[in-house]
Amino acid sequence: MRDGTPSQLLRLVRGREVDLRRAPGWLTYEVGMTAELRNITVRGAAEGAEPAGGVPGWGAIAPSLALIRRAADRAAYRAQQYAILAPLATARRLISLATGDRGPDTAARSILARRYEDLLARDLANVDACLYPRSLLFQIPFASYARTLPSLLLDIPRVWSRMRARATADLPAGVAVERYPKYFRRNFHWQTDGYLSRRSAELYDLAVELLFAGTSDVMRRQVIPPVSRFLALAGEREVRLLDVACGTGRTLAQLAAAHPHLRLTGLDLSPYYLQEARRVLADVADVSLVAENAERLPFRNAHFDIVTSVHLFHELPRAARRAVLSEMYRVLRPGGLVVTEDSAQLAESGDLAFFLGRFAAEFHEPFYRDYIADDLVTLLTEAGFRVESVEPHFVAKVVVARKTAGARGPSRHAS
Repeated sequence: MRDGTPSQLLRLVRGREVDLRRAPGWLTYEVGMTAELRNITVRGAAEGAEPAGGVPGWGAIAPSLALIRRAADRAAYRAQQYAILAPLATARRLISLATGDRGPDTAARSILARRYEDLLARDLANVDACLYPRSLLFQIPFASYARTLPSLLLDIPRVWSRMRARATADLPAGVAVERYPKYFRRNFHWQTDGYLSRRSAELYDLAVELLFAGTSDVMRRQVIPPVSRFLALAGEREVRLLDVACGTGRTLAQLAAAHPHLRLTGLDLSPYYLQEARRVLADVADVSLVAENAERLPFRNAHFDIVTSVHLFHELPRAARRAVLSEMYRVLRPGGLVVTEDSAQLAESGDLAFFLGRFAAEFHEPFYRDYIADDLVTLLTEAGFRVESVEPHFVAKVVVARKTAGARGPSRHAS
């Protein structure tokens, strides 16, 4: 049994012993604040001694305070999310009425609403389980988005004009597009400049949050729970994580908030989006950003312990998907973890068929129809990974897999 002084206390978190001296600061706070509420057992304290905080009577009031804070967090979080959802849902209804668009039927709307509520419940449950800090529930940068909103609104006429003209290759002058693969030389989502300008990068995060009714970051951070569980078993050693197609760095920022001791690397094909990522990640001490093609990752074999990707594969043609997964397999160490979060697919989300088809029709996503039928579970298995879980999250899915020791992936695909 360990020394019973506060600095040596071990706590049993859902059956797992955690030394709070080595835990992230947010976990120490969460565990200490809500120990009794979450059935967390303190071991090693002398019989009859005061709780770890040393405050007389703290043991009697801590559970009540924790319950109050938990209820307040839930109310504030849902108020925040509904405040984003309500005006966007109203605007979409008005547009549908004005254009005569009938939209989804009642059953499809009910399915989408249930999935939305399930996502919010999962977000709160992950905090309760200490899989990431409560601060992430309230990390939407509203002030920054308010400053960006006028520019986004002024850009809407250009987007509509591009949609009507089907101008898929309307890209900024002066960019050496020949440096990029052909599938990348387009304005995905009809967005101005595609992924090839800093201005596009500055507008992107707000546009995506509005598109997904304030759930974009919520869906992104569903990659964190598998990482947290992996790290719980990793011990004291240094852990390297690569985020493939890191974009503006929103996923990396949330990973860094949950696990500040990770050695982070982000890779993206757009140097302009990495410029924005450097701003987003300015306060993250240990992060490297690389502008390269994920079909040819510039890292040695088995260099990373964890590889993640968020919203990448639906924007790749079929051969490129397989090439990227082959490269992810190569740079991951045996026993390492891969976590992919991307659009839902028909394999597990056939009840979203209307919305998946609508997304392909309304937005310039030329590879999306093929993607939703090209199951990620099959792709990961073909690449040599052992798939451990598949979880739907609103209009997305998270697939968790491992690189088994001694296994061999497929031969490298040509790009």
